[in-house]
Amino acid sequence: QLVESGGGVVQAGGSLRVSCAASGRAFSSRAMGWFRQAPGKEREFVAAISWSGGTTYYTDSVKGRFTISRDNAKNTVYLQMNSLKPEDTAVYYCAASNLRDATMATGGYHYWGQGTQVTVSS
Repeated sequence: QLVESGGGVVQAGGSLRVSCAASGRAFSSRAMGWFRQAPGKEREFVAAISWSGGTTYYTDSVKGRFTISRDNAKNTVYLQMNSLKPEDTAVYYCAASNLRDATMATGGYHYWGQGTQVTVSS
């Protein structure tokens, strides 16, 4: 089970950190990802991290602004979002893979959270 938290409303240029708490003992062996879905748009990849945290991927639009990290001792993955823009407004979903290596492909993830709303006002 994946439970996201930390969403909210923030002004453009501000920061938010969303978290995803995972249950189960296999968390530390799974790659994790963050995706988002804006109204009327398809779900899109945002960031991914390998099981060890040694490899990360980002979509181009968030590079340099967002940072994905994980704490395997706490079974938690984070997405730190800085310099937020109105176009970052979306529901943000946490996802877990059955694989260790990070991937940007939606099909590479097998478990999904319910999502947390992030709204960036201009």
